[in-house]
Amino acid sequence: MTSVSATAVSTTRPGTHDDAVVGVVPDEVVRPADAGELVEVMRTAHAGARTVLAAGGRSKLGWAPAPRSVDLLVDTTGLDRVVEHTAGDLVVIAEAGVRLSVLQEQLAAAGQWLALDPPEPGATLGGILSANAAGPRRLRYGTVRDLLIGVTVVLADGTVAHAGGKVVKNVAGYDLGKLYTGAHGTLGVVASTTWRLHPVPAARRVVVLDLADPLAAGPLAIALARSTLTPTAVELRATIGGPASLTVVFEAIAESVTSQADAAVRLLGGGRQDDQLPEHFGERPRATDDLVLRLAFAPASLTAVLGALPAGTEVTASACTGIAHVVLPDPGALPALRAALLPHDGSAVVLSASPALRSALDHWGPLGDAVALMERVKDRFDPDRRLAPGRFVGGI
Repeated sequence: MTSVSATAVSTTRPGTHDDAVVGVVPDEVVRPADAGELVEVMRTAHAGARTVLAAGGRSKLGWAPAPRSVDLLVDTTGLDRVVEHTAGDLVVIAEAGVRLSVLQEQLAAAGQWLALDPPEPGATLGGILSANAAGPRRLRYGTVRDLLIGVTVVLADGTVAHAGGKVVKNVAGYDLGKLYTGAHGTLGVVASTTWRLHPVPAARRVVVLDLADPLAAGPLAIALARSTLTPTAVELRATIGGPASLTVVFEAIAESVTSQADAAVRLLGGGRQDDQLPEHFGERPRATDDLVLRLAFAPASLTAVLGALPAGTEVTASACTGIAHVVLPDPGALPALRAALLPHDGSAVVLSASPALRSALDHWGPLGDAVALMERVKDRFDPDRRLAPGRFVGGI
């Protein structure tokens, strides 16, 4: 196979076990220094019929199955420039390798931020987009698909594709951006991103309610969703069969957050208030060898979903958005859990597991009838199936 020339990029080296993607060690790792070098890398790889997988901060590489092969791992952390911040328009353009934490520091100087808060340290913008990662504040601000207004992607053959732009209402580009969101690099390598920003809230007030039974969170979340309150986040942290805590966050001007927090205490029937977020707020449950799942379901079904989880299951849930992350103590319970989720428009996707366990698991669960459409999209953008092969649903 054709190797990428070391003169075409800033660094090229053999792959090692430290570079492995769900156990698959790449033959070679290349780190382009800019978008032009990324284009050359992709053209050379295409000419050599090489399989390619992109990685940034590598905090979410385990969220998709193992690739069938990785001839070339493209390290996007060299694409680390904030290209343009138009504060008056609340828009920023930044390359895919920019770390979210670094971007937030720069935006804070203008009193703004990108309203995404996935908890993985070191996450890059390209990785967040490719994994469709969000955190607790999705309740107020939405997810990647809501905040992304433009993207530049290098396709498998080195062609550069642009979508959207600096205008928030550019609908045509926004739809194409949605296509790349959550695609795990199977349609192209993200080079640059354009985002809608928000002002940093002036004040915060937090209400924390301790619960003897996690299932009690369901009716409370419904009550909050039906009220006139506008929380930034409503987060449940629990162990099934044990105690739980419900955290409600208000972020706005001081007068608003104070009155809303007082109203939330009355609605919930209790709770303690603070200006600081509780420790571990927004973190997903972590386990080295256990089975970690991402659940999605109709928000009103939180009680039923929690009731379907085995005793001892660790849970963090965005209680009003229908997203939860769980550590399932018994992997054998996964099929029954997926069956229980189906009446609630639910799914359970594997995020991490031990190598031996992962190889025996159905990563995505029931796929429905959308796979044929996804196959056609894959054929349009990567007809030779060389971008992150096998990482998406249906082995795409």
